[in-house]
Amino acid sequence: MILMLCDTPSGNEGTENIKKERGLKMNKNLYVGNLSYKITDDDLRSNFSEAGEVESAVVIKDKFSGQSKGFGFVEMKTEEGAAEAIKKFDGGTLDGKSITVNEARPKKEFGAGGGGGHRGGGNRGGGGGFNRGNRSGGGNRGGRF
Repeated sequence: MILMLCDTPSGNEGTENIKKERGLKMNKNLYVGNLSYKITDDDLRSNFSEAGEVESAVVIKDKFSGQSKGFGFVEMKTEEGAAEAIKKFDGGTLDGKSITVNEARPKKEFGAGGGGGHRGGGNRGGGGGFNRGNRSGGGNRGGRF
């Protein structure tokens, strides 16, 4: 696929200057959004290699259907390559769609307990599928009788 660049400024030109002034490092991992469902990992890699050396490129896919979710991540080898890629490709067109390119947010750290979320069924009631009268003492609270 060929990446067509648009002439409009992306608004990211000052980002690297602000970070340099503040002594902050730029993230080399880039988020690429609004991708055509036809774009592959290799398409991302070859296009972004025009801005610098690409460490990795991946299109995120649905784990069940295998279809692209319409976004991906490109990790550039250097901060300069990442800044150049944002400047060059954000707002550009890839396979007929205007794409978004910006610094990826760091993955959220989860506590040492790992996971969380739904903790299992517990006692989900048990009054049966029919009305047993008022023997359960206040609704479907888990008692058998």
